Amino acid sequence: MYASCGSLKNSFRVFNSIEVKDIVMWTSMVNAYGMHGMGKESVRLFNRMVDEKIHPDHVSFLAILYACSHSSLIDEGKQYFKSMVHNYGLSPWPDHYTCMVDLLGRANKLKEAILFVENMEISPNAAIWRSLLGACKVHSNTELGNFAAKKLLELDPYDSKNYVLVSKFYALCGQWDDLVYIRKKMKQKGLKKDPGCTWIEIRNKIHVFTVRDESHPESDAIYNKLAQINDVLKRLGGYMEKDKAEMLNGHSERLAIAYGLLKTTKGTPIHITKNLRVCDDCHAFSKLVSKYYERELLLEMLIDFIILTLEYALVKIFGELLL
Repeated sequence: MYASCGSLKNSFRVFNSIEVKDIVMWTSMVNAYGMHGMGKESVRLFNRMVDEKIHPDHVSFLAILYACSHSSLIDEGKQYFKSMVHNYGLSPWPDHYTCMVDLLGRANKLKEAILFVENMEISPNAAIWRSLLGACKVHSNTELGNFAAKKLLELDPYDSKNYVLVSKFYALCGQWDDLVYIRKKMKQKGLKKDPGCTWIEIRNKIHVFTVRDESHPESDAIYNKLAQINDVLKRLGGYMEKDKAEMLNGHSERLAIAYGLLKTTKGTPIHITKNLRVCDDCHAFSKLVSKYYERELLLEMLIDFIILTLEYALVKIFGELLL
């Protein structure tokens, strides 16, 4: 619970206070470190668990593979996967395979990733193709990305998230004809992209924001605060073209962050939740806000958990996919 709320210190305090720890407690703490991007700590704790004769199970290996994937611990992740199969006799779940594809994809080992997929003991599911496609998008591998996109839509043709991911890939690669075709397919199937919304709790009340939302009673004050933030970030070097800045200004997570700064005192952590993934520009925005205003920002999403603190500039991500 503490880890999900961003309080790793309290998580570890409770963990240490328990004299006899079972597999659930060990796994929870390994997962907590992984959620916060502290993969090396996850590895140390996992190894300590094994040294204390606690046998890891499927969930334990899932936690350590996630941690390795999101901390670029490639060799460690490979070793744990092999150990799970050969040393503990555990048959991998689809989620374990997805973690391995994500691990290799994040490291730009895409040839190794597709070989891994081709040699799996199970048929790849949609999550595996999404993970591979996301990695291809990040690393601009057009050929493999097109292959993964085709497989994904063949396997799961009625999930709007798949079409959104494929659309983003086509746009990044400049495949405009393919992009138009995908949008037509979405329309024919009656599929729509889920609208993004972000919420923040202030004084026991939930405040919900949507894109370019002006329905909040304090909307004018929120947009004024956001304008002040943007002026500050420009001075820090966070400049972008006017049209793009105006478009991003209405993103729901920015409105929630502005409201959080407006309604909380200096030094208070700001915890917001979004139903979709935060875009790269809003990641950068959040990091700059965290640094300048000396606030810890916790951005929780359906598929991610991100912690931004003063000590480091990298976004720490816990999630299913690399998109």
